[in-house]
Amino acid sequence: MNLAPYACHPAKSKGRIYKESESLSRNNYQRDRDRIIHSASFRRLQYKTQVFVNHEGDMFRSRLTHSLEVAQIARAVARTLYCHEDLCEAIALAHDLGHTPFGHAGQDALNKCMRPYGGFEHNIQSLRVIDKLEKKYASFEGLNLTFEVREGILKHCSLKNAKNLGEIGQRFIKKNQPSLEAQIVNIADEIAYLHHDLDDGFRSGILNFELLEELDLFRNTYIEVRDFYNQLSNEQYMNEILRRMMFLIISDLSNETQRMIKKFNPQAVDDVRELPSLVKNSQIIANHLRQIRLFSKKYLYEHPRIKKMSDQAEKTIQILFEYFMTNLDSIPESFKKDVEHCEKRVIADYIAGMTDRFANDFLIRIESYS
Repeated sequence: MNLAPYACHPAKSKGRIYKESESLSRNNYQRDRDRIIHSASFRRLQYKTQVFVNHEGDMFRSRLTHSLEVAQIARAVARTLYCHEDLCEAIALAHDLGHTPFGHAGQDALNKCMRPYGGFEHNIQSLRVIDKLEKKYASFEGLNLTFEVREGILKHCSLKNAKNLGEIGQRFIKKNQPSLEAQIVNIADEIAYLHHDLDDGFRSGILNFELLEELDLFRNTYIEVRDFYNQLSNEQYMNEILRRMMFLIISDLSNETQRMIKKFNPQAVDDVRELPSLVKNSQIIANHLRQIRLFSKKYLYEHPRIKKMSDQAEKTIQILFEYFMTNLDSIPESFKKDVEHCEKRVIADYIAGMTDRFANDFLIRIESYS
């Protein structure tokens, strides 16, 4: 693999929490990727909501398919920048392992329940999953991933939490950047969900071409596609438009980042950490992305159909939390071994690990008892 001097190199990793012998057949980041794919938390992403809950239909994205799309975009960008593709893929596949059932509504509800006990944030929870909650290996707890993967997973962190995370939290205290690979995944995450949420919104019938043409980039691309193909179905038009939009945005991201790299000329990974964020789109494309974010919030995320799902999700999480507050024995013992001082964190760990289906089934069981 032809790596730039500013890329992370698996042989120069900052290491793992627990010392291990090196693999003879895989580099450190390939090994991390494989551990993530074989984890129980990764499998559960298949039944965790992205925007539409699982029973709404089989064609909508889940946390699993979202993570795969992020990984694909991140690898493509990393390739153009001579960064480490396997590291990008590992970060992308693990970045949502800590998400609750029912998407952001579930996270907000669990955070509200946990507010008196330190709150809940899915980035911190993803790190907690790979460091402690996975029970895959006899020699250590968690997945024992490399520093670079763990750093990339932790996209956001309060100063209060950062002080308790050791070396992994130092960049938030020092206001440094993560590796270029971590920065790539962060932007790839946004590019993926902004586009596939539009696609899922269209498939659901909530969004239509009349609404979507409020987006400058969508409208311009639609005109371009319509001039070239004049007898497509609406589904084909939508697919072609989104494909071209993503190509434009990803190409722009690579070009603008290359310009930033040339400007600042980092010669090592530590140089990247000391510089401003280097992975970014041009201002024109950044404005288009902002318009898509605002559009999706207005017409999709706040749509009555989505709000109804979100309200039900919040209610479910609240009922589950209150139930476990007085029925802690209903939680498996394996969860209780990882929290020394706060039984409420045990509850948060258990609920966050649930799939949408499991949470709904557990709610039915609770209601049948009452």
